Amino acid sequence: MKQMSLGERGFERKTKRTRKREFLDEMNLVVPWAELVSLIAPHAPQPGTKGGRPPFAVETMLRIHFLQQWFNLSDPAMEEALYDTPMFREFAGLDIGEDHLPDESTILRFRHLLEAHQLSIQILATVNATLSAKGLLLREGTVVDATLIAAPSSTKNSRSERDPEMHQTRKGNQWYFGMKAHAGVDADSGLVHTVTATAANAHDITQAHALLHGQESDVFADSGYRGVQKREEILTRHPDVNWHIAMMPGKRKALKKDTAMGAMLDKLEQTKARIRAKVEHPFRVIKRQFGYAKVKYRGLAKNTANLLTLFALSNLWMVRKRLLNMGTQG
Repeated sequence: MKQMSLGERGFERKTKRTRKREFLDEMNLVVPWAELVSLIAPHAPQPGTKGGRPPFAVETMLRIHFLQQWFNLSDPAMEEALYDTPMFREFAGLDIGEDHLPDESTILRFRHLLEAHQLSIQILATVNATLSAKGLLLREGTVVDATLIAAPSSTKNSRSERDPEMHQTRKGNQWYFGMKAHAGVDADSGLVHTVTATAANAHDITQAHALLHGQESDVFADSGYRGVQKREEILTRHPDVNWHIAMMPGKRKALKKDTAMGAMLDKLEQTKARIRAKVEHPFRVIKRQFGYAKVKYRGLAKNTANLLTLFALSNLWMVRKRLLNMGTQG
């Protein structure tokens, strides 16, 4: 009996709209492709004068790079996915009938291009400028927080050592090894506007000044940022900002809520907690939606560039419904 291929069985004609298909269709509509391509194109390789195979289009490589972020794929896994998944080829504008598809080295070189020219931070800025123009990013208040990102702790590698730029830290009764992603988030929309990265043992308070864009009047943070108002870099760069720091859990528990003052202070803490909760949403998106639970590369520079792209894409994902509604109404 002749073995039939999937195509011969007619699977390519099935019309079921999967969640992955819906996700890619939505992101295809909300990503500002033209602006991002014009940002990267001046740095991209140009066709050679002596002939040879021309480079892939910037938009094609950018779409592949974003597929890597959304589905947490390494360079080799991304190359295989382009062959195995017609939906990915379609999204990238590639045809399996072409002479070749981008291999892992081509995908790697495009990522290095973004890193070499520090384009990831410009990608986040371009996305946020698009969202600001549509009234989705207000910049009146900021929430600051940090989250741990694990790194491989094994020394079973070619260098027989762990990444020297990562570090271990203790949270509660558990030890972690890796890095820490610090984010400044718009207090109204929950969209990320600023990102930094440090080793996991760096204290959150040391990055507070770098997470402010300078236009906010109020900043919200958890109790780990106590004393931030007294730091020299804050007094120098952001002297007029009002800091709203959460009360220590033990102190809040000791409040006498049956008194007017205690009830008022507890209500104030509830309000601050509701605002601070918005910073958890982008962290959840990159970790759960995009699967970014562990660093992909060695060194803080490469992983910071990766984080900037992830948060740019998480911003678009978080407001995709509103952007699509705007497009429909327009």
